Amino acid sequence: MVPFSFAGETFFATSSGALYRPEQTSLFVADLHLEKASWFARLGQFLPPYDSHATLTALAEELERIRPSHVFCLGDSFHDNFGCERLAGNARALLQELMDKVAWIWIIGNHDARGIDHCGGVIEPAVEMGGIVYRHEAFPGEPLPEISGHYHPKLRVNVNGRRISRRCFVVSPTKIIMPAFGSLTGGLDAHHPEILRSVGADAAALVPVSDRLLRFPLAA
Repeated sequence: MVPFSFAGETFFATSSGALYRPEQTSLFVADLHLEKASWFARLGQFLPPYDSHATLTALAEELERIRPSHVFCLGDSFHDNFGCERLAGNARALLQELMDKVAWIWIIGNHDARGIDHCGGVIEPAVEMGGIVYRHEAFPGEPLPEISGHYHPKLRVNVNGRRISRRCFVVSPTKIIMPAFGSLTGGLDAHHPEILRSVGADAAALVPVSDRLLRFPLAA
């Protein structure tokens, strides 16, 4: 984990795309998009049906390493409103095991607005905690510092003639947009005008690498 300061508080970013706030002993993840593969399968596009278990396994590793008391999932935790009902037995058992260990809060997203009420935990449209607002999609008019997801930001750079893409946190003085944590999620270029409009001026892409954060300014 790599520490950085936001809104006067210390946060730790992980290379998997999670965010930890030690003052609140809370772990934040965004855009799990559980059961995305099974959603595509219903439309006739068959993908390996292991995305939910892979995502939850990665989340389990973070919980084991960090030991938070609370987990906040910042929306689009399921790919659609019926994703919770389609969870395979092993994935459902793993999710229940994780939820038995910590207080679990689901923030409502645009994909799962009515689809997380069968999986336990607490469901909220947004949460304000310690002077910071946590929601799914950034609200440009929010007066408080805000952390959100929704856009799945990725930084794309050229290195030695190769195009490399990495999930990243997009950060400004008052906003953080988290990367997607899910194993089967695409990403929007961090330079995209919609992302920059949402975070405001002085934005940068932060890429956790080992014991440091690589910072890339994002020009409007």
